[in-house]
Amino acid sequence: MTDDAARIAKRRKGKKRRNDTADGPTGPLFGWLWRNYLTRYRGLMAVALIFMAIEGSMYGLLSYMMKPMFDDVFIGGNRDALVWVGLAVLGIFMARATASVIQKVLLTRISQMTIGDIRQAMLAHLMRLDMSFHQTLGPGYLIQRVEGDVGAIAKVWSTLITGAGRDVVALISLLAVAISIDWLWTLVALIGAPLLIGPSMLAQRYVRVNARVARDLAANLSNRLHEVFHGIMPVKLNGLERYQSARYRDLTKQRIRIETKSSFGQASLPGLIDIMSGIGFVGVLFYGGSQILEGQKTVGDFMAFFTAIGLAFEPLRRLGTISGIWQVAAASIERIRELLQTVPKLRDPAEPVPAPEGVPGVRLQDVVLNYGEAQVLRGLSFTAEAGKTTALVGPSGAGKSTVFNLLTRLVDPEQGSVSLGDVPVDAMTLRDLRGLISVVTQDAALFDETLRENVLLGRDNVDDAALHAALDAAHVSDFLPRVDKGLDAAAGPRGANLSGGQRQRIAIARALLRDTPVLLLDEATSALDAQSEAVVQDALERLSEGRTTLVIAHRLSTVRNADKIVVMDQGRVLDEGTHDALIARPGPYRDLYQLQFKSD
Repeated sequence: MTDDAARIAKRRKGKKRRNDTADGPTGPLFGWLWRNYLTRYRGLMAVALIFMAIEGSMYGLLSYMMKPMFDDVFIGGNRDALVWVGLAVLGIFMARATASVIQKVLLTRISQMTIGDIRQAMLAHLMRLDMSFHQTLGPGYLIQRVEGDVGAIAKVWSTLITGAGRDVVALISLLAVAISIDWLWTLVALIGAPLLIGPSMLAQRYVRVNARVARDLAANLSNRLHEVFHGIMPVKLNGLERYQSARYRDLTKQRIRIETKSSFGQASLPGLIDIMSGIGFVGVLFYGGSQILEGQKTVGDFMAFFTAIGLAFEPLRRLGTISGIWQVAAASIERIRELLQTVPKLRDPAEPVPAPEGVPGVRLQDVVLNYGEAQVLRGLSFTAEAGKTTALVGPSGAGKSTVFNLLTRLVDPEQGSVSLGDVPVDAMTLRDLRGLISVVTQDAALFDETLRENVLLGRDNVDDAALHAALDAAHVSDFLPRVDKGLDAAAGPRGANLSGGQRQRIAIARALLRDTPVLLLDEATSALDAQSEAVVQDALERLSEGRTTLVIAHRLSTVRNADKIVVMDQGRVLDEGTHDALIARPGPYRDLYQLQFKSD
């Protein structure tokens, strides 16, 4: 295993593997699936099971009709029996066809609703997990979990439940007919069954292990595609087409090898049943055939028994196939359950306090934060006054962006406190906290939706006047007439249909509509040309009015008018004050300013 699969393996290491043994449909994995997702549809499932039982029982009735067909009609010559036997056989086939259609439609509906429920639950849960989790596992890997793993469970309904429900009833009814004719013949026919137990258990374990590895490899393939398509420009500019193709080809070869092994395990189960069937048929042929020749049994007896056993081996063979399919599905269910049981570290407090009213100030006191073994913030303390603009400046790695992560509770500090107003950020619910803050970053993340949807972000209570006021203030109205379809135009993947300045203006309009008292600006104009920067800077100044604003900027010219400038380096505050005060005295700010001025 490589990349994300290796990281998953590391996360699993040391945990008790309760499901290493191949549990069946009544085992803990199916129990978890039943309790959490299937019980809500138990009424529909009960109806479907009734029709499965009807379909399965028709196999037994069909084999039973062989006795009167041969003894009364073909050998006895009873014409009256020909009519009722023919009508009975027709009724059996019609009942089986009707029951088959109804139960398949019902189970397809149950399957799709349950799969939809699981995918929705996984997406909702993944969005609640911490950023550290998402930084560990790539988007492609998680997409495969939501789509691929849940898709594999669909086979539980299409083969496991549908096949098992029908085939178990069919097997019981067929064996009942066989035993009613001659229990000793039945025992001879099943003489090879005990020989299947050991090999079947080994084959199931083999399938389960390989299926788990195959799912990890499928996730790696998905993640590799995501990385390539998301980074298609650097792939082209750096001539990485062959390199990326080779990496994808290597992963594909690994998956082919594992899937082949898994297929061998699945195919071996019905193969073992075929061997048992052959042994049983030979035994019945020699033992039963001699009794017929001696007149102890009729031809009808033998044909009914032969039909019952012949039909019984087919559902038995399918059940063997289902056992292998269950192992593949179980590997996916195990991975889904593991993911849904991952608990986020950043959660709402047990007794949350209300969010501060009005426009709160920001205060960090003696904050210490580590990322792994690296200490990012070392006793950081500063205050951003309410309703004013505070700029954070300093070299890369000073900890400026980490301050934003703390304020929005994407991370929590090891020591110290972070407060909005007089309320610690970890004392509020995450929804209340983030409802106070708008963020505009250098990389304005737009969704592959219309421009309107990117501005509104799902809010349906915004009137046209408020929307157009935000578009005007953010200078979106300046370029909108030149865009085909206007607000109904598609932004494209990650806003690819717009320029950098246009994306920033959409993000600013979004923040204006949120109308939050705290605004965080992270290098919002650093990637823009001079003309776009001037327009966006004007929009940002309008956005900042009446709000507590924190600005991260490398270009000091953009923060000269800030009410306070906090100079940071290596997770500490080195100096703070207005631009004029800082530039008037020797220190790190003046050094940075002079360096940039000379560079410019």
